[in-house]
Parts: sequence; structure tokens; C-alpha cells
Amino acid sequence: MLGAFRPTNVNLGGLLWKTPWRLSTTRKANQRARLKKVDAVIEAVRASGVQCAALERALELPKEHEMPARDKYTIFSANSRGYRKGIHKVPKWTRLTLRTNPKGF
Repeated sequence: MLGAFRPTNVNLGGLLWKTPWRLSTTRKANQRARLKKVDAVIEAVRASGVQCAALERALELPKEHEMPARDKYTIFSANSRGYRKGIHKVPKWTRLTLRTNPKGF
């Protein structure tokens, strides 16, 4: 088809935003740094002496160095094969606390 309305490569290529099935080394390092920054904020709030329910829940979460790699980079998913999927497949995964999984996973 010729003319102004001919299909382009982007239109024929499927999804424009493709998500890799595996996290890259750089994205893993950024995830570890993000977890460490959250741990530092929780520790600073605890050291300040503030008492609240949100702080109590945050102190129950595992710290970055206590988490296995499987929990840092994957999350439980009942619909996925093997019941796990990459953490980067979760919408807004950089803003959510995804440190805990159901028992046994």
C-alpha cells in the first residue's frame, strides 16, 4: 500500500513497550539499592522515636540483606507457571512493598 496511510514498522511490530522476561543486571542492582534505601528510611523513623502502626508493620518486613534473591526479584503469582513471575511484570513495582510472599513460597 502506498501513500500517506501506509503501515510503518512500529505499527506492524506489535506492542511498542516490550517487557523482557528476565531482569537485567543493572535493574537488579537498582532494585537492591531501592530496598536498601527503604530500609534506611525505616531505621531512621525507628531511631527518631515515633510510634505508629505503620512503623510496626514496616519493622516486621525482612531487610534487604535477609531476603533471598528469589524474593528480591520475583513475586508469587497464582496464574504463572511455577507460581512466580518477575517483579518487573507487576504494575508500579518500584513503588510497592513486595517483600512478603504466602507461606511456602
